[in-house]
Amino acid sequence: MLLSYPKPAAETPAVRRVALGGVPRAGKGVVGFLGAGNYAGRVLIPAFKAAGASLHSVVSGGGVSAVHFGKKFGFGHATTDTAAVLNDPAIDTVVIATRHDAHAAQVLGALRAGKHVFCEKPLCLTLAELAQIESEVAQRPDQHLMVGFNRRFAPQVAKMKALLAPIEAPKSIIITVNAGEIPPDHWTQDPAVGGGRIIGEACHFIDLARFLAGHPITAHHAVAMGRHPSVPVTDDKAILTLQFADGSIATIQYLANGDKGFPKERVEVFAAGRVLQLDNFLKLRSWGWKGFSTMNLWRQDKGQMACAAAFYANVTRGAAPVIPRDELFEVARCTIEVAQLARLSEQ
Repeated sequence: MLLSYPKPAAETPAVRRVALGGVPRAGKGVVGFLGAGNYAGRVLIPAFKAAGASLHSVVSGGGVSAVHFGKKFGFGHATTDTAAVLNDPAIDTVVIATRHDAHAAQVLGALRAGKHVFCEKPLCLTLAELAQIESEVAQRPDQHLMVGFNRRFAPQVAKMKALLAPIEAPKSIIITVNAGEIPPDHWTQDPAVGGGRIIGEACHFIDLARFLAGHPITAHHAVAMGRHPSVPVTDDKAILTLQFADGSIATIQYLANGDKGFPKERVEVFAAGRVLQLDNFLKLRSWGWKGFSTMNLWRQDKGQMACAAAFYANVTRGAAPVIPRDELFEVARCTIEVAQLARLSEQ
C-alpha cells in the first residue's frame, strides 16, 4: 500500500525587528540601509555616519549582521523586513548594499516609495532593468539617485581633474587593474547573480575614465582572454576600450591573472605633451606640469567617504546631483554592453 501525506505549507520566514536604542532625528537625511554585509559595515555605514546621516534602520536577510552593525553605529532599528523600511515615512533616503541581482528591484521600490537612493555599484545587471530605472527616474525629478562610483571623489583624482581641466586637446587614458583571482563558483562570477566582474567591478573604471575625459562615451569595445583548459573564467581577464565625443580614448586593462604583489590599480593620462600617473591611490606623479610634481598620501583614499558626503549634502541641501543622471545611465549602459562583448569574444 502506498501512503501519501499532504505536503506541509511552505514556511514564510519570520520577520524580525529589533529596537537598538539609537534615536534617529526627524527631518532630511534619515537613512535606511538595505544590506549589512562586509562592505556596508566596513565602509558605507561609517561613511554615512561621518557625513552626518541619521541612521534609522538597517536590514539583513537573517538579521544577525543588521543587529551587529546596527548596535555598532547607533541605528534605531535592525530588521529583516525590506518593505517596512521602504514604506516608513520617517525614512527619506535608502542606501542599497545587497547582492547585485537585488539592486534593480530595490532601486525601483525605493524610488516608488518616494526615497532618495544611493546604490552601491552596479546599478543593475541588464539593459531591460536599466530602461525601467531610467523611466522611473524621469518621473521623479526631485529625488536623488546616486551610484557608489567613489573613485572620482578620491583626492588625487580630484587633483588630476583640476590639472586636466584647462587642456582642450583629447586625452589618452590607460587604467590597469590587477583584480586578483576569485573562484569561478563565487556569486560575483554568476552572470545572473553578480553580473560577472566587469559589471560588478570594472564599472568603477569605466566611470573613472568617463570622469577624467569629461565627455560622453561614443563607442566601446571589449575582448576577453580566449578559452583555455587551465583558465575556468576568462571574462575577468579583458581589455576594454572607450572613445569619447572630444576624441579622447581610454583603455581599461582588467586582469585577474596577476600577482598580489603588483599594485592593484594604476591610472595614467597622456595629454598635450604631459603625463599624470596615479599609483594605487597613494602616489600621484606628473611630467610636464609646471608648479606640480607629486601628491602622495600616507593612507590609501579611494573616495568612499567623500562620495557618501557629497550625496548626503545633495539630499539635505537640495543641490544638483553630484553625478548627473544621464552620466550614471551612460556608464551603466556601456558597462553592460562591454560585458556582453567580452563574453562573446571568448567563444
